[in-house]
Amino acid sequence: MAECTVNVTGGELSAEEIEAYKKRAVEKFGEMPRQIDVKVVGDEVELQYHLATEKFDRIRRITGYLVGTLDRFNDAKRAEERDRVKHGVNCGCCG
Repeated sequence: MAECTVNVTGGELSAEEIEAYKKRAVEKFGEMPRQIDVKVVGDEVELQYHLATEKFDRIRRITGYLVGTLDRFNDAKRAEERDRVKHGVNCGCCG
């Protein structure tokens, strides 16, 4: 399994319990979290999982196409994008 830091506060957990929480995280999220914070409160525990951040590309609708960047547009499409009218939003709340 991938490396996962487990921070325990308010009590102690056995190695078996920690491994069980790691296994549960993989079953629940489909991946090993970067970190698990475990807060022991009496006979109960509070779990907080810190998953890896997902990289994503911004997708926009430009001239009828869904695109992330303009690098694959030909000169005509680039000109169409450059010349289009960009509309503002007026919510009426800011005078």
